[in-house]
Amino acid sequence: MAALELFIGNKNYSSWSFRPWIALKQKGITFKETLVPFDFENGNPEFREFSPSMKVPVLRDGDLTVWDSLAILEYLADCFPDKGLWPEDRSTRARARSVSAEMHSGFPALRTACPMNMRRPVEKIAQDEAVKADVARVVDIWTECLEASRGPFLFGTFTIADAMFAPVVSRFATFGLSDDPVVARYTDAMKATDGWQAWEADALKETWIVDVDEV
Repeated sequence: MAALELFIGNKNYSSWSFRPWIALKQKGITFKETLVPFDFENGNPEFREFSPSMKVPVLRDGDLTVWDSLAILEYLADCFPDKGLWPEDRSTRARARSVSAEMHSGFPALRTACPMNMRRPVEKIAQDEAVKADVARVVDIWTECLEASRGPFLFGTFTIADAMFAPVVSRFATFGLSDDPVVARYTDAMKATDGWQAWEADALKETWIVDVDEV
């Protein structure tokens, strides 16, 4: 395997970049980080040089290019089977994959109303019915997983499922989306990780402003 290189966008806003980045950090996998900001109206024309989809994140492993957060995480799980990116038990792994895929493809109202923005002052917002439904479903997932695993992470130890939900943890905290004690405990566990703290520290130092994400 060649040296891994992960292309990401702004740490303050790029929820999709956050997912593989925090997984790599938490699992102690060495990689080179290349940040290309999307402070243009439609991303950044420089993305064309490394991203087939003109989006981030993108992982390069030698001549191989892998794009899309979940595809990158699946590739890492294949490359590093000893790192525990998925649970070992087959049934538990299937559940972890299910909630990760649901996060990947779902929750459109939550994504639109509450974009990730780590610099934004914490302030509750009014939730319409669609956002409330998305929030309730996330809380149900977290509750069911944490009750089964006993925590502190969704499947006991940190897995891809936690990486997939990391930006949602940020959204819940920033926009005050739930007072459920399960949310508070899971948020505390995620924010205490070295990966979270390193990403957030960098995000808070950024000066780029993306108006569409400044709710």
